[in-house]
Amino acid sequence: MAARTTVITITHNGGLVIRGLLESLPKDLPLIVVDNASRDDTLEIVNSVRPDAKIIRNSSGLGYGAAASQGLSEVKTEFALLANPDSLMTKDAIDALIEAADQFPEAAMFGPIHKDGNGHIEPSHDVELWKRRDFGKLAYHQVPEGPLCVEFLSGAVNLVRMGVMKEVGFYDPEIYLYYEDDDMCMRIRRAGHGLILVASSVVTHLNGGSVRPNRAYYWEKFWNIAWSRIYFETKYKGRFAGSCLGLKYALRYAGKAIAHGIAMKRSKGWRDLARSAGSFAAVIGVRASKLPHKPVR
Repeated sequence: MAARTTVITITHNGGLVIRGLLESLPKDLPLIVVDNASRDDTLEIVNSVRPDAKIIRNSSGLGYGAAASQGLSEVKTEFALLANPDSLMTKDAIDALIEAADQFPEAAMFGPIHKDGNGHIEPSHDVELWKRRDFGKLAYHQVPEGPLCVEFLSGAVNLVRMGVMKEVGFYDPEIYLYYEDDDMCMRIRRAGHGLILVASSVVTHLNGGSVRPNRAYYWEKFWNIAWSRIYFETKYKGRFAGSCLGLKYALRYAGKAIAHGIAMKRSKGWRDLARSAGSFAAVIGVRASKLPHKPVR
């Protein structure tokens, strides 16, 4: 099975966590590392632990989706396993994903159960993408008895069928960070392929730690979360719906930022100011991507 799968990980100053992923991967799996201009020891660690890895070095950060697309374009195997550098894998978990792919040939993406560093289940799927709040948080902490067809799988760790990825196209280059996995799930489903949560596959997702937080990091994170949410709404529900949601969020988070400022809660005020700015930027057509504009599907 190993020869059928290539692992792809996207790094950006991931020296604090990347060793754990590299050491947890079976050594016979081909590995592609796409690095978004790391300035720490990420690539030195990769070279020491997996000298056989193919490394793609970007001189500037292209965002997650664009970098993932670079990695996918180099894959020669039947499947690709995308894994964040803060995830820990096992051979059994990977084998279970491939076995599910063989069991469900009409499906194109397969996701494992995620657990955090303390062994608690971390939500990594949605049964209905647009109604993710309707079921309550507890619904996502229950492990299904077997494979479950879902509408969304987390992009932190998933196995994809390369034939379908080439059919639907790789990640939307307009999305710099966040919601690129929502968009990919939507496009796969619209092409007529399923997404399967594989209960027998369990991985650890440490959920952070690859970048040392600072004010610039938090601004970029929350600005892009907001921008990408409005872009996603606009892409699939139309400009009017996207503009309405964007203005709603821009005003809501601006109000929260002011309230937090009055209460001297600076970090929360900074976060919500970034959310308001990102929402408004999406409404007026500011691009998040640093790539040349290209029409997307």
